[in-house]
Amino acid sequence: MRLLFLGSGSAYTVGEDNFQSNMLLVSDAGQRLLIDCGTDIRWSLPRQGLSYLDITDIYISHLHSDHAGGLESIGFQRKFDPRCSLPRLYVEASLADPLWEHCLRGGMGVISETETTLETFFDVHPVSVHRPFEWDGARLEPVAMIHVSSPRVSAHSYGLVIESGKRRSFITTDTQYTPDHLARYYSSADLIFHDCETSQAKTGIHAHYDDLVQLPPAVRAKTWLYGYQPGQLPDALADGFLGFVRTGQSFDLSSTAH
Repeated sequence: MRLLFLGSGSAYTVGEDNFQSNMLLVSDAGQRLLIDCGTDIRWSLPRQGLSYLDITDIYISHLHSDHAGGLESIGFQRKFDPRCSLPRLYVEASLADPLWEHCLRGGMGVISETETTLETFFDVHPVSVHRPFEWDGARLEPVAMIHVSSPRVSAHSYGLVIESGKRRSFITTDTQYTPDHLARYYSSADLIFHDCETSQAKTGIHAHYDDLVQLPPAVRAKTWLYGYQPGQLPDALADGFLGFVRTGQSFDLSSTAH
């Protein structure tokens, strides 16, 4: 089982050197699960020699455009290409209706004088936190991350714990710095891929590098950082991390090697 980063940048990364933080989980049998599908997926997939034809499974962590804005493109392309079946869409159950009503319906709600639904374009598989689901030999468990919050409402992102063989990997997706909330996932993971903001000003909705360096050395030693802004990066290796993920970097999630 391998994890390929189609991009490792922040939402508004611009330039040929990086894309939004969308990933591709590739099973030993060659199946591909796209983990998030942002607006620049039309460019990040071809950079790796892939296209919508290769995407049969999709997991959406939350509804921001750098994670869900490319679904219209892939949904239309696979719907009207006779070589394709509808892609399987894994999404936390509470996000399914808002994904359609607030993100996709405006552009996809009518085709050929026919009103449509999310199921017109995707084979929808609702998933839930603390209820792992199987995907081509791997066990995936959604984890609720604290991302955007206000006094009255919170918008979660749903990270993933991936068990492949005897190895556990933890992908945060977008998250605030909440070490107490995530302590047990940090502890149980063999490998961590952590959202990491590197801008001068903290937004408050992403974990910032200046906070993450306060994590215990044992946690930093198994953590790769991604989701960063363009520009000069801190010396993550010197600070005890595994480093910053680069576009096109691939990781073996079944191996004990980092």
